[in-house]
Amino acid sequence: MKKLTISAFVALLSIAGMTTPTVSYAQELTLQQAMDKLSEAKDKGWVGEQPNGYLGAIKPPLQAKKIAERINEARRKEYVRIAEANDIAVADVELLAGKRAIERTQTGHYVKLDGQWKKKP
Repeated sequence: MKKLTISAFVALLSIAGMTTPTVSYAQELTLQQAMDKLSEAKDKGWVGEQPNGYLGAIKPPLQAKKIAERINEARRKEYVRIAEANDIAVADVELLAGKRAIERTQTGHYVKLDGQWKKKP
């Protein structure tokens, strides 16, 4: 696995700050709206971090699934960009991002470990 450059790694860690232009409220949840609701969704145990670098919906409501989908879409685009810029596999970026996301998950929020959702101690 090729090493990530410092700037690529910083970009990877700052994914949470990504935004997109706001679209009509009648349309799907925007990335900004999903990011605004992410902390609440994690606090309520609706979504959690997975080793593959993506969020997973743990419990209903449908809003949790939509938050995870929108953020995962943005993450996937960023992972591809980083992988291409560093000539490494997207899977390697996903795994690194997943590891970092789980490490940074606060106590009491959910992470998926060994295929099971668990509250981080």
